[in-house]
Amino acid sequence: MTINISGKNQHEEQVNPIWAWVSQLAYRARDIALAFIGLLILAPFFALFALLIKRDSPGPVFYWGPRVGKNGKLFEILKFRTMYEQPESYQGPQITAKGDPRVTPVGQWLRNTKINELPQLWNVLIGEMSLIGPRPEVPEVVENWPKEIRQIILSVRPGVTSPASVIYRDEEELLPLGDEMQTYLDSVAPRKMYLDRIYVNNRSFWMDLDVLFWTLLVLTPRLGEYKLPEEQLLWGPIARLFKRYINWFSIDAITAFLAFGISSVFLRVFFGPLDVGWPRLVVISLGFALLFSIVGAFLGIQRVYWSKSSGLDAVYMIPPVGLSMVIALVANTVIDICPVRLLILGSASVLVGFVFVRYRTRIITGLASRLLSRWRVPAIARERVLIVGGGEAGQSAAWMMQNNGSGSAFHVVGFIDDDIYKDRLRIQGIDVLGRRDDIPKLVEMHDVGIIVFAIHELTTRERQKIIDICNQTPARVVMMPDFMGRLNTVASIISNIQAVEKCLHSNGMGKQSKLETI
Repeated sequence: MTINISGKNQHEEQVNPIWAWVSQLAYRARDIALAFIGLLILAPFFALFALLIKRDSPGPVFYWGPRVGKNGKLFEILKFRTMYEQPESYQGPQITAKGDPRVTPVGQWLRNTKINELPQLWNVLIGEMSLIGPRPEVPEVVENWPKEIRQIILSVRPGVTSPASVIYRDEEELLPLGDEMQTYLDSVAPRKMYLDRIYVNNRSFWMDLDVLFWTLLVLTPRLGEYKLPEEQLLWGPIARLFKRYINWFSIDAITAFLAFGISSVFLRVFFGPLDVGWPRLVVISLGFALLFSIVGAFLGIQRVYWSKSSGLDAVYMIPPVGLSMVIALVANTVIDICPVRLLILGSASVLVGFVFVRYRTRIITGLASRLLSRWRVPAIARERVLIVGGGEAGQSAAWMMQNNGSGSAFHVVGFIDDDIYKDRLRIQGIDVLGRRDDIPKLVEMHDVGIIVFAIHELTTRERQKIIDICNQTPARVVMMPDFMGRLNTVASIISNIQAVEKCLHSNGMGKQSKLETI
C-alpha cells in the first residue's frame, strides 16, 4: 500500500540525474555501513533493554508500527515497546502526550532517552529508512499534509533523526493529554513540515554531520536542556566550516599556487634564475592560503556573499592579503623559504587572483555601480528602507532604489530574509540584518520609514504572517510587484507560440488550416 504523491518536487527536477544517482548511492552506502556497525555495537545493550522491558510488563520486546516511507510506501517501523500490551494501547491516539497512562515506567524512561528509537537501525539496514531524514509519520498525519509538501518530504527516505526531531525532542510535553492529535496537527506538524522541507531541499553530507552532532549532543544529560536555534541545525558548525572556510581554502590554495607560479616564471624571465622548485611553491601556496583564511576569518571576509556582492566589497580583500604577506615576510626571515621579491610579487598576484575567482566578469560592473552610489545624498538625508526578502525581487528593489533617478531619495538599511544560509551575509553591498521576527526592532533601531515586501514564493498564510508583523510597525509597507514571475509567464507563452508556429511550418498548410478550424 502507498500514499499518492504524484509529481516531482522542484529540487528533484533541478538535480543532474547522474549526480543524483551517485549521491543516492553514497547516502545508501553510508547508511548500510553505520547501521551495521551500530547494530553490532549495541547488540549487548539491546539484550539488557529487552530484559528490562520483559520484567516491567508482559508482552513483546519490540513494537512494529505503520509509517509512510519514501514515495508514499508504507512500512513497519521498529521500536522497543514502551506501552502496556493491552487493547487500549492500540485503540488510542497515534500521537503520545506526556502522562499517557498507556506508557509503562520503563517505557517512559526509554522514550525520554530516545533509546526506544535505536532498533530503527534495522529499518535503515534493509533500506526502509535512512540515518538522517524527515521523521516518518503515521498515515493519518500524512493524509493531512498539503500535496506539494507531501511530494517534497516523501521524495527521500525517512530518517532515524532529523532537524525537526531534534528541535521537537520534547514533543510529548507540548501536547495536552486528551487532545494530543488535534494539537499536534495544528501547532507542531506545520513547523516540522517547514523544517523537513528545508532539509530535503538543501540536504548535504555536511548538513547530515551537523544533525548527527546535535542529536548526540542533545541526548547528553544536562546538555539536552539547551534550546538549540533552528539555524544551528540546518546551517550548523560543520556545514558552516566546510562551505565558508574549507571550500574557499581549497579554491584559494589553487589560486595562490597559480599566482606564485606565474610570478616565479615572470621573475625568472626578467630578473634571472630563482632557486624555487615546484614542491616549495606548493608549500608556499598552501601556507599563504591558510594565513589568508585565518586572517580573513578574524576580519569577516567569509561574511560576504560573493556571488551577490558589490564591486566595493573587493576592497575588503586587501587587508587580509596584506597582513598575510607581512606574516609571510617575517616568517621568511627566520626560515628562508623563498626570495623576498617572490613573496611580494606573488602576494600582489594572489590578491588579483582572489578577487578574480570571487567576481570574474562582475568586477568592472560591480565596482562601477558601487562607486556611483557613493556620489549620492548622505544616508541621513534620505528615506530609510528595509527590504523583506533577499531573493531576486528584493535585490531588484535594492538596485532600482540605488541606481535610478529617484535613488538619491532612498537609503536601503538592509535585507530581512528567513533563509538561514543568508544570515548575516552581505548581498550587493547591503547587509542581511535578520529574520522576520526582527522586523519591529530593526525598524525602530534604524528609523525605517518604508518596508518593501519583496517575497513572492510563499503560501498565502505565510505571506500574511509576515505582512502582519510589518503592519505592527510605524513604517509604511510597499509591495514589490512580481516582475520575475510575470516575465516567466510571458516567456512561457512566447515559447508555446513558437512551438506551435514550428509545428505548423513543419506539417504544411493543410494541417495549419485544420488547426485554425479547431
